[in-house]
Amino acid sequence: MEKSLRLLAYMAGLIAVVFFVQAITASKFSSLREKNGYYSNDVVTIKTREKQLDCLAINIYREAGYEPFEGKVAVAQVVMNRVKAGNFGNDVCGVVYQKNVIMEKVVCQFSWYCDSTHRNRPINQAAYKESYEVAKKVLLEGFQLSVLKDALYYHANYVNPRWQLEKIGQIGNHIFYKPKEKGTKYAGI
Repeated sequence: MEKSLRLLAYMAGLIAVVFFVQAITASKFSSLREKNGYYSNDVVTIKTREKQLDCLAINIYREAGYEPFEGKVAVAQVVMNRVKAGNFGNDVCGVVYQKNVIMEKVVCQFSWYCDSTHRNRPINQAAYKESYEVAKKVLLEGFQLSVLKDALYYHANYVNPRWQLEKIGQIGNHIFYKPKEKGTKYAGI
């Protein structure tokens, strides 16, 4: 009888440990998914991940291909921030290729995409390769610039869109913004 009780207690303890380890593991994976840009519990295939890398890399190349490393990261980070925000597109490619119609005119979130002459593969392979490496760091490793954690918008420093947004700063030739805090006079563009 004593052996049976001991065996039963051992089994109950083992089951409790298994459930405990499973709960901790699930929590850690969830935390890592969120930290690294995986914003859903959906399984991401290699093909999907490669497509997302391509979308992010071409956007970095077209928007900041000749910018310093930090400028490339900043552009990629805005894309990832938009994915996380949820109202720009469901994934990286959805954000990069998002179009809107404003006053009967099609407007792309990233101007290069509306210019059909620039949709082809990159001309400068070295700049594209660097952009692809930055895309991997940002998308797969969660690399980011802490100053841009809330950045959702940017523009080149030679234009003035007169946005009513809060300026975060400038990196390379781009000026970065975040929405103004709720309750301020202007909360968007």
